[in-house]
Amino acid sequence: MENKEKTTTPEMPDIDVLFELADLFKVFGDSTRLRIMYTISENEMSVLNIAEALSMEQSTISHQLRVLRQNKLVRVRREGKQIYYSLDDDHVKRIIEMGLDHVLE
Repeated sequence: MENKEKTTTPEMPDIDVLFELADLFKVFGDSTRLRIMYTISENEMSVLNIAEALSMEQSTISHQLRVLRQNKLVRVRREGKQIYYSLDDDHVKRIIEMGLDHVLE
């Protein structure tokens, strides 16, 4: 009697969902954006504080924060004229942590 192993594959997500996922990973493909996300992973910070922490120009940080906001990876809190940035939720932090774990294996 032949032993045929049955293999199961997960149901493929809709193609539009896969395109969105690919776009999400493209955002993570930029080291400046990763540095920003890592910098604000524990505490919210202003553009000035992020720029100082990373020794980069404020305009560069602002541009990358705009991309991160558009992709729902960073959120904003306004206090008067000051704007503070933080990771949008724990999912973003976990994606970064899992990527680091994988790279450091």
